[in-house]
This record gives sequence, C-alpha cells and structure tokens, in this order.
Amino acid sequence: MSPPTPPLSARADGFVPCALAARVRAEPLAGTASVVRSWVLVEQPGSWGPDALSQSGLDRSVGRALAERSRREGVRVLLIRRPDWVQHPGRGGPARGYLAHTGPSAGWIRAVDGSAADLLDLDWSSLRSPQEPDVGTPVEAPLLLVCTHGRHDRCCADFGRPLVRALHSAGIDGLWESSHLGGDRFAANLVALPFGAYLGRLEPGDAPGIVRALLSGRLGLGHYRGRCCYPPDVQRAEVAARQAARWTALEGPSLEEVRRPSGDRVDTTWSFPTGSTARVVLRRSRAEPVPLTCHAAGPSSPWRYTVETVDVSPGTPAGDLR
Repeated sequence: MSPPTPPLSARADGFVPCALAARVRAEPLAGTASVVRSWVLVEQPGSWGPDALSQSGLDRSVGRALAERSRREGVRVLLIRRPDWVQHPGRGGPARGYLAHTGPSAGWIRAVDGSAADLLDLDWSSLRSPQEPDVGTPVEAPLLLVCTHGRHDRCCADFGRPLVRALHSAGIDGLWESSHLGGDRFAANLVALPFGAYLGRLEPGDAPGIVRALLSGRLGLGHYRGRCCYPPDVQRAEVAARQAARWTALEGPSLEEVRRPSGDRVDTTWSFPTGSTARVVLRRSRAEPVPLTCHAAGPSSPWRYTVETVDVSPGTPAGDLR
C-alpha cells in the first residue's frame, strides 16, 4: 500500500512543517524513540504552552518543582488530558496521575488520584525498579499516549488531534492526549505503556486497526519507531531482528548481548520465545542536516543507522509481518 498523502502543505511563506518534510525525504522511523524508563503522568486539562509544566493551569511553583525533580531523577514528566476534555471541561472528581516503569524485562503502571503536588510527595526512586511499588492501584490495561502538544510543535496538533479523534470515535480504551513525547517530525506519535512501544506517522484512517492489533499483542512494524527502554542504535537493531524473523508479537525478542567494537558500530544478539536467535550488526553515521522541529533555530544532523548483517538461527520464528 502506498503511503497516505500528508494532510499538511507548505504555507504561503514557503515554510514546510517538519512532519511533512520528514515524510517527503522518507526519513526512517526505526531507532528514533525517546529513551525513557521512568514516567510520571499528571492530568491537566486545558491548553498547554510551549513549556507545558510552567505554562499550563498547573501552579507555577508545582510545575517548577516537577521539572526540577524530573531532571534530577531522570524521570519523564508529562501532562495528560482525556480525549474529550474540550467537550467536558468541568469533569468532576479527583485528577488522575500515573507512575510507570518501562524496562526491557518488566513494566508496570500505578494509578494515583490526587493533585500534581501530591505526586511530589511520593518516592520517585521506585520508578527505576521493575518491581511495582506499594502505592496507588495497579493498572492492567495499557495506556496510550498521543502527543497533541501543538504549542511545542504545530505538527503534534495538526497530526495528533485527528488521530485522537479517530481512536476515541473507534472506542479505543486507555487513550490520553499528552504533552511532548519526542520526535515531532514523526507525528502523529503514540507511545503504549508499560511496554514502551513508540509508533509514528499514524493516520486516522488506519490507526484504529493498528492500535487494536497492538492491544491484542501485535506490532505494526511499518510504524514502529522503537522500544524506549533501549538506546537508539539498539532500537534499530531490534526492528531489524523483528523484520528478519517476521516477528510482530509484542513478546520478544529479548536482548541477550550488546557489543560496541567501535564508536560507530553495535553488535547485538536477540532471543525469541521459540528459542531462535538473531544477531544484528549495524553502523551509525550522521545524516545530512535537516530541521528536526518546526521551531528549530537551524538544521541538525540526526543519526542514520545502516544494518550490515542480520543472521537468524535455523528455525526462524513463524511471525506475522504486516
């Protein structure tokens, strides 16, 4: 199937939105997920400024405290809002917060009712552990975060909001709008917690089917940016292993070994639940400079990953590549 026509076009002044430009130059998605293992999600309806924590309805002192603690403890703090927040701005009840861990071997989500200030009273060191803390209540169903942070980058709103409307209309559960997820030029972006799968370039027409497959345990590899518990080069290697083995199940492959024989190469070994293994060797280099966001002061050179070898052991898993 040919890629869909991007919904945006160049403005009269010649400006080209970053997501459209990235599609036109066919910039690869694989290996571009943000690297995150610890999450704090704060429900905050209403508009968000370019810096969501300091430019929203949050108390400014609380926003500053959340930002400082995020930097100090290496935790990604996001604002979230329900997909129908515009239609129901006065929704009653306590605000909802979530704590989450996205690790390679285990992930978890805990729901906490209360204010953003209440989240600051919790022990965030527990977010680094695959062992669930005894706080709040466990969340079994995945959370789906779609970036709609248009004041951070217009592409996040122009591509993200139609995606939210489509998923919400399709009755997809666990759906939230979120502040900046990373990778604006790959909008519309979605991350599924606690697995930590980043999907990009989702279109409203196809996304409900792709997301339902994800919720049933199948990845759409054509939209898969990577798993956020791994560094970018390992993310790219995982995608290559999945493609070679035709493996779309969320379960597996597991990373067994990472070797970096030189500064620009990574050599990884992966194991599948069937017992098969894959070895992926790739090289990284800098691509040509491009604007990475709509508001970038100038072009930057993203990493480019070239897969050199992929060897899958005999008995390749019978996957379902689609």
